Amino acid sequence: MTEIKNKYSLIIVGAGPAGLTASMYASRYKIDHLVIGQAVGGLAFEAHKICNFPTEEEISGVQLIGKIRKHAESLGMKMVNTEVTKIEEKNNQFEITTENNKSFLTQAILLATGTKRRKLNINEDKFIGKGVSYCATCDAMFYQNKTVAVIGGGDSANTSSLYLAKIAKQVYQIYRGNKLHGETIWIDKVIHNKKIKLIYNTEVANLEGKEKLERIVLNVPYQQAREINVDGLFIEIGTMPRKQLIKQLLLKTDQDGFIKVSADQKTSRVGVWAAGDITSASNNFRQIITACSEGSIAIENIFEFLQKTNKSNL
Repeated sequence: MTEIKNKYSLIIVGAGPAGLTASMYASRYKIDHLVIGQAVGGLAFEAHKICNFPTEEEISGVQLIGKIRKHAESLGMKMVNTEVTKIEEKNNQFEITTENNKSFLTQAILLATGTKRRKLNINEDKFIGKGVSYCATCDAMFYQNKTVAVIGGGDSANTSSLYLAKIAKQVYQIYRGNKLHGETIWIDKVIHNKKIKLIYNTEVANLEGKEKLERIVLNVPYQQAREINVDGLFIEIGTMPRKQLIKQLLLKTDQDGFIKVSADQKTSRVGVWAAGDITSASNNFRQIITACSEGSIAIENIFEFLQKTNKSNL
């Protein structure tokens, strides 16, 4: 069993594509590091089909994350599967506390905690696990030959609709905009899929049902409210950054709460870097490949920082 110490040169917070790739590079730079992450793979783990990652013509999120993790482990990655709840700076180093009250000390931090699903903020919590889902890959099989709806108009919504169309009897895709956006190849497939009915310029106003979700109420402009009977609803309206650690570290963010970083992935705080979907880097093009890239770029600069810091302490 790999020994887990309580002090490292670097701790990577987050075990998605950015964090795992960062660990690969940290191992190759021989940086003494630890990865702490509750959900290995992050949201990428849920992708049912990935067709734009180099070397992989088509692969699921589970398979791709499995490959990246295996590669990182082959280079010596040490990982603790838990959530970081608190980070404090003490005596020119950082103390990281996890949800099980364990503490770790480190000279440098790479935040790669990714994002979480954006909610409708109506009454969907009442139906979570009872017809409402945020993961088509996880829950699609419960809707064999049934009627479902997908909310959203980006890549996540488009690929979810296509996946559900293979399983469900009917798929409604509801979007508040007047046209889909994202990769053209997915948009074309959605538009030409006979099992997918697109409803534009429309928002979901309410969810109804007794024991489980039975219908959705749509707010259609210039018309009376319209109801659609559905067995399941998949919410794919984008993501938002996990802000708890960002606030604790007082990091500068953009207007949407994503961490501002320089070209070398430095944050506004000395000793802290960020990579992946939690940042505003890569022109906000939040893809698996850009997360991997940001993770590797951060490690190159962290290596230089640690060398200078350790030399100055001699």
